[in-house]
Amino acid sequence: MAKVMLIREPVTQTPARPDIHAFLELGFRPLYLAGCAWAAISVALWVFMPQSLNMHMGALAWHAHEMLWGFIATIAVGFLLTASATWTGINPLKGAPLAVLALFWAIARLLYLFNEPILFLLAGTTETLFFLAAFIALWRVIGRTRNRRNYGLPWLALGLGIANVLYLYAAWHQDYAALMHYFNIGLIGMSMIALLVARRVIPFFAMRAIPALSLPMLTRLGQIQLGLALLAIATGLVSLPRLTAILLAATGLICLYQVIRWQPGAILNKPILWILYLGYAFLGLGLLIAGLWLAGWTPNALSKTALPAHIIGMGGFAILIIGMVTRTALGHLGQPLKLDRSMIASYWLMILAVMLRITALWPGSLVPFLVYAAAVSWVLSLALYLWRFVPMLIRPRPNAMP
Repeated sequence: MAKVMLIREPVTQTPARPDIHAFLELGFRPLYLAGCAWAAISVALWVFMPQSLNMHMGALAWHAHEMLWGFIATIAVGFLLTASATWTGINPLKGAPLAVLALFWAIARLLYLFNEPILFLLAGTTETLFFLAAFIALWRVIGRTRNRRNYGLPWLALGLGIANVLYLYAAWHQDYAALMHYFNIGLIGMSMIALLVARRVIPFFAMRAIPALSLPMLTRLGQIQLGLALLAIATGLVSLPRLTAILLAATGLICLYQVIRWQPGAILNKPILWILYLGYAFLGLGLLIAGLWLAGWTPNALSKTALPAHIIGMGGFAILIIGMVTRTALGHLGQPLKLDRSMIASYWLMILAVMLRITALWPGSLVPFLVYAAAVSWVLSLALYLWRFVPMLIRPRPNAMP
């Protein structure tokens, strides 16, 4: 009697439904989503609808503020809340408290758009609560577990919040010189967080991806680097520009040296790694140029006032961010550490946005086109990230593990 062969169609796993508990499970989920979405929206408003921007602090001050504190610092807080759970074994913030933190952030973003002094004060208050809550959450778990290696991270997050308060105070009094001074202090403070985190995770990620690769962690040099950056903040606060310039340039040179020691040639075929290397190199280059600019040692080609901030903020932070929000989200969401075409496209679009915007700093007939093209590339890069990752961020991990 002939045997009957049973043919079964392969079972396709149905994605889990969106779940609010999963979405509020770790800090990166709501804050990566919110930070990247706001970065796209705020730049689109700034470039394509400037006539609609009539807020109390002024449009230019608002743009600088939202890029540093509304986007970059928000992603940093999301990362730190997530990473500290791994470092300490205790989740610092989840569920309703995490929702309240995100609500503080969202209220501030909304209220800053209005030209009402009372709403500006309310926005500043809720944003200060955001940074204060992040500090308390981070310090609670790091201090409780005596995680000495990371004692500085909660204070750096608090320092970002303090720099923000000083910036808002200057904006309230319409003191442009003080405004730019505190913006630069915030930029250096954010650089310290980026240096501390990236110096650890970039070689770690590289060696995980390429087992045969052995990279030095350069711990002692990294500690010197952080000390120089901290001194740059201190000398900046007491207005010692020459000394600040030397400290920033030295910090940037160490960044570039670290990238060379991490064997960049070995990771050129892995976009998930080279995007982080590139962002870190831009950060080092930006700090070096900031030091040279502050000392008055830059040639005319590099003397543009906005050049250091754009190289550090876009070339450094934004490129690092598009790489980090991809790599860390995939890892914490239990997804394979593989990039699809949309993810790689988001990397190239971000790089294009950086190059176009930096080029637009020099006068010329093409400046409006370059600014618009940079904004389009920026928005598309972040939109691609959100299109690909929001469905994962709002759902439980595939293996149902926290």
